[in-house]
Amino acid sequence: MTLSRTTRVNGLIGTAHFLAHFYVLCLPPLFLVWQAAFHVRFAALGLVLALMSATTAILQTPVGFLVDRHGARYYLVGGAALMSLGIAAMGLVTSFWQILLCAVVSGIGNSVIHPADYTILSGSVEKDRIGRSFALHTFAGNVGFSAAPPIMALLLLAIGWRASLVTAGLVGVAAAGAMLAQSGILEAGNPSSVRDGSPAVASGRLLVSGPILLFFGFYLLGAMSNSGIQAWLITVLHRVAGVSLTAASATLTAYTVGATAGVLLGGFVADAFKRHVLGFAVAVTIVSASLLLAVNALPLPVVAIAGLMLASGLAVGASRAPRDVMLKNAAPAGQVGKVFGFVSAGLPLGSALTPVPFGFLIDRGHPELLLALAAGLLLVSLVFVGAAVAWRRAPVAARTG
Repeated sequence: MTLSRTTRVNGLIGTAHFLAHFYVLCLPPLFLVWQAAFHVRFAALGLVLALMSATTAILQTPVGFLVDRHGARYYLVGGAALMSLGIAAMGLVTSFWQILLCAVVSGIGNSVIHPADYTILSGSVEKDRIGRSFALHTFAGNVGFSAAPPIMALLLLAIGWRASLVTAGLVGVAAAGAMLAQSGILEAGNPSSVRDGSPAVASGRLLVSGPILLFFGFYLLGAMSNSGIQAWLITVLHRVAGVSLTAASATLTAYTVGATAGVLLGGFVADAFKRHVLGFAVAVTIVSASLLLAVNALPLPVVAIAGLMLASGLAVGASRAPRDVMLKNAAPAGQVGKVFGFVSAGLPLGSALTPVPFGFLIDRGHPELLLALAAGLLLVSLVFVGAAVAWRRAPVAARTG
């Protein structure tokens, strides 16, 4: 059976995104082993992930400019190979500082994934299937997050931490080789279209334009809400609702499973109702926030709490593909890489901002505020996306006065 070109593109891009997410969460299962091996503090172990994520977030935008200027396919292959080699090299280190260096190297490679992936999908996939392709892209990343801890735990038990990292890294190198072998099907539009000498392109003024900054806020606030829920839902349910730690953990799993499944639903809706993606994104986000508020305010049995959190995750996941489609529509031709590179940097930034202040609220004796704040962040994010779409649709004369 011969796979269609679109299916092959989705497979290659999905693999790259899976690896990018897998490599972030393949490291925490090794922390206790590293602590014993290198005699370092937990703060130093946390620095490994912080360096990797910060490197990725900082470099995504400049990489987006390079992708738009020179094309995305070889950047994607090189980025996938580099992030994989960074992970493999961790299995060969002799000192902890070398792990930190490898984390930076892997983060550099990871920074290519979002701008290159979205550029290639925008240039390679038919317009009537772009929502589903964006959804599959996000879904693959979520699966990478979910798969990393159990796979690495099993590898750790079977072959030790060094061989586990080398194995995981070499799998990524092989995947990068497969991408290179099939790179001819990875189109990214015409890179020469960004060489027009216009001030917006030359200075990067596009990225500080009203719509793009508003989309950045939309992505940022959504990530802040999701990060707060993932970090503290178990604690909140245990302290506020008296839910057992086991049941609270299962409820968090229900939320993440719902969010992953919802991504696919959102992709189909984005393709079937192209003119209504904003309305759909607003509706499901309001539903998700409302369910969070219900869990926060109502005395519910554990099964009902888990069901509502599953539905909340499903709703917020369904907003993801419409979100990405709206951003693609806002990006000028030939500039998808820099736009997605800049705006999607709001995701790791948002994920980093919420856990500490939310934890502070728990320390101060107010865990009951957390789900309400998470819901509030989702609702405020709708102001940003609504304003972004309205600004983009407004006549130029009205925006310039």
